[in-house]
Amino acid sequence: MNRLNATKDFWLAALRADGPALQDAVAETGPDAAVPACPGWTAADLTEHLTSVLRWVREFAPRGVLDRPAARTVPEPRPAWPEALDQLRREMTGAIETLDALDPDLPSWTWPAQAKKAGFWQRRMAHEVSVHRWDAEQAAGRATPIETKLAADGVNEVLDTWLPAGYRKGPTDLHGVVHLTATDASYEWFVRLRGAGIALLDTGTILDTDDHHPRAEASGTASDLLLTLMGRFETDKLTVVGDPRLISALRAG
Repeated sequence: MNRLNATKDFWLAALRADGPALQDAVAETGPDAAVPACPGWTAADLTEHLTSVLRWVREFAPRGVLDRPAARTVPEPRPAWPEALDQLRREMTGAIETLDALDPDLPSWTWPAQAKKAGFWQRRMAHEVSVHRWDAEQAAGRATPIETKLAADGVNEVLDTWLPAGYRKGPTDLHGVVHLTATDASYEWFVRLRGAGIALLDTGTILDTDDHHPRAEASGTASDLLLTLMGRFETDKLTVVGDPRLISALRAG
C-alpha cells in the first residue's frame, strides 16, 4: 500500500487543472461525437453526466449530515449545446469553490460505509473529473495521461474504496495475491483476492511464504494502471506476468 499523502489541496489543484481541460475537449468534439471509453455515450451524454454529478455533490456535501441525499437527476429536455457547455462550466466552478471551502472532516454521506467525511468527495471529484477528462480527450483524438501522483492515488482509491465497497466489475471467484507496479514512479500495490473479498496489503506485512507470493503481476505507468482498473484499457496495455484474470478481477464498476 502506498502512502501518497494526498490532501485536499492536492485534489483541488487537480480539479482546477483537469476541469478546464475537460471542458475544452467536449467543446472541441461537439455534442454528437462518440466517447469510445463510455460505450453508447456521446459528448453530450458525458457533459450531462458530469454536470449533474457536480451539481449533486455541490448541493449536499456542505450540509454536514449523514443522511442519504436525494437521487441525482438531470433536467429534461436536454438544453441546447451552448447552454449545456455553459452549465458544465458553471457547475465545475461552483463545485470547486464548494469543495475548497469544506473542512475535509465535516460529516457527509458517502457510499462507502467507512468514509462519511467531506474529504471523500474532494478526492472522488478529483478522480471523477480526471478520468472523464481523459475520456473526452480520447474522443477528441488527443488523450493525455493522468498526472502520475493523481493516477497513483486513483489506483489507491480503486483498491481501498471501490472494490471493498463491492463495486467490482471483474470476476469474484478468484483467489491469490496480485502485485501492481507503476513504472514511472516508486509506487506499488499488493492486493489479496479471496473470492468476493479483497484486502489491500501494506508492503511491510507481506510474508515470505508461498501463500503470499503474487499469482499475477502487472506493471505500467500509473495512468495506464488506473485507466485499466477503471475499464478504459484491456490488461494488454500493461506488462502482465502470471494469470491475467487476477488483474481483470481488480476492475471497478
